[in-house]
Amino acid sequence: MAQSANDRRRINGPEESFTPVFDDEDEDIKLKMQRSRAPGDIRPIFLQPGLISQANGSAYIETEKTKIACAVYGPRQSKTTTYSEKGRLNVEVKFTPFSCTRRRAPMRDAEDRSIGVSIHQAIVSSIRLELFPKSTIDVFITIIENDGIEGCIASGSLAASTALADAGIEMLGLVASCSAAIVGDVIQLDPSEAEARASSGTVILACMPALNSITSLWQSGQMTTSMSLKCMEQCHERCIDIHSIVAQSLLEHRRTD
Repeated sequence: MAQSANDRRRINGPEESFTPVFDDEDEDIKLKMQRSRAPGDIRPIFLQPGLISQANGSAYIETEKTKIACAVYGPRQSKTTTYSEKGRLNVEVKFTPFSCTRRRAPMRDAEDRSIGVSIHQAIVSSIRLELFPKSTIDVFITIIENDGIEGCIASGSLAASTALADAGIEMLGLVASCSAAIVGDVIQLDPSEAEARASSGTVILACMPALNSITSLWQSGQMTTSMSLKCMEQCHERCIDIHSIVAQSLLEHRRTD
């Protein structure tokens, strides 16, 4: 049997084809770098405690394109058989598949663990773990939308501290966190993903403003000692403002209960 001129089992390509045109990455970054706020201003914060009813404590935070939900379970008896005088804090971070520009696999990777370690370091010193022997406090953080790792760590620490306070766990103080990036010679607070990518260095500061103490400091990139100290000073000033937002949101939540 003779083969027909048009094979129906195949999808014939177009007669004419053109080379695909991609956006220029540099122009894309320049468009995203147009800040609508001053370098010393942070993004507006929406913070809602007690959003997850099944958890002992929870919080939802939203700063423009960064959206994070946090749930706290515990303190509950530790599964390990060894006795410990201090309680244990576990922090687990997960990205939703649609949280980033490229779809993520629903499995934990090194980035999830590094963010979890940074948030754990920021909040662990604020909890009185000596009051919970042989107990475990589990903190589960879900990043719904991501606009930079620096913003995820800062907002995640803030949401975790709010959720712990909502759970009624005794703490030394609320933890506030802020990030900064050096773009050229300008210090920009609360940088977005594009701003952090174009910067020469970033700083993330977590502290307890009520006790005037720093719980965690994370720095990456290249910067001088003077610029690093300036970033820390500006972040600490913004943490004081953020602390009042957290306290007000917890107070309003308790009034509505």
